[in-house]
Amino acid sequence: MATPLSQQTIEIVKQSVPALAAHGSDITKRMYIRLFEHEHIKSLFNLANQGEGGSQVHALAAAILAYAQNIENLGALAPVVERIAHKHIGYHILPEHYPYVANALLAAIKDVLGDDATPALLDAWGEAYWFLADILKAREANIRTSIEGQSGGWNGWRKFKISEKVRESDVVTSFILRPVDGGRVLRHRPGQYLTFRLTLADGQKVKRNYSISCGPNNELYRISVKREEQGKGGSLYLHDSAEIGTILEVTPPAGDFYLPEEPQRSVVLISGGVGLTPMVSILEAITREYPELDTHFVHGALNSSTHAMDRHVRSLASAHGRVAVKTFYSEPRQGDAIGLSHDHDGYITVDWLKENTPFNTADFYLCGPKPFLRALVGGLSGAGISADRIHYEFFGPSDELIAA
Repeated sequence: MATPLSQQTIEIVKQSVPALAAHGSDITKRMYIRLFEHEHIKSLFNLANQGEGGSQVHALAAAILAYAQNIENLGALAPVVERIAHKHIGYHILPEHYPYVANALLAAIKDVLGDDATPALLDAWGEAYWFLADILKAREANIRTSIEGQSGGWNGWRKFKISEKVRESDVVTSFILRPVDGGRVLRHRPGQYLTFRLTLADGQKVKRNYSISCGPNNELYRISVKREEQGKGGSLYLHDSAEIGTILEVTPPAGDFYLPEEPQRSVVLISGGVGLTPMVSILEAITREYPELDTHFVHGALNSSTHAMDRHVRSLASAHGRVAVKTFYSEPRQGDAIGLSHDHDGYITVDWLKENTPFNTADFYLCGPKPFLRALVGGLSGAGISADRIHYEFFGPSDELIAA
């Protein structure tokens, strides 16, 4: 159990809020520079989110500021702690890695704040860091113990083989993954993701998270990956180089975004683009396990060339009988037609959701690009939907959404 913070530390951390608000991103940028002087630590991270202007820099700055602002009300940070703990499970970050972060963070505070980083300030932030680190380490240990205690569970990196590769649209391809050791796999919670350690053609190793797009089972996982031409190589490697038989290294399913074991309300699944992948996993679970659950599957795509898995989604809806499917195309191409390829032109809006879903009683699950989430998560909240009925997943660091 973490040792409670001293009152002196609490007061000093609170007093540092203005400096963190002004210089937080400079501190975290400097922290990563120092941290990545250690190659074995650098290799733990998804470097696509790092670097000059990297979103992880701003996400961490926002998280540190939120920690300082809520130092006397840490219960408000529980969702953030849970999300970070799951990320650490995915990236296989272990207790022995925490001292490197502590040293880099405190040195970065000193680098950026200069003489304002007094010994008392550094001591206070050292105590605050280890208080939070102990909470995270305890939560991560509990998650690992739970995973290893379940059928098919494992710790660290496990080898999986691509057994099938299915083109779902012009930009999305699905990969069926089976364990090389022939054993069972952990039944994931529908909505969770896998973390991959990929070796690219040039020998570079990268780490990527991809949502599981199939329902829970003990035999295999499916991921459905969008080809990102401007990406850092993960999706291009999978699309262009990974073939049937390719071996991939994977950590266990993780993530705090998932359908609860006993849904208490109607469910509205809202996705944009490749954000449909965890929604398909949730929909498969609903089809198999919750025959009475009223469900709405609402998806937005550019057009039929990018729209993935529509036939599969509608087949699941038909088999269930209480699933309504509606699709929106923001840029219909020639040949796309309402009633044939999709249901509506334009974008999903809160006003449309008010008119066409059980708006005042349902749980809303959302996944998609940040602008999509910013509009709809904010819109739902502004329309009076309580926070406990809005659940969202995003790909990459969450700095803007956390700040909001």
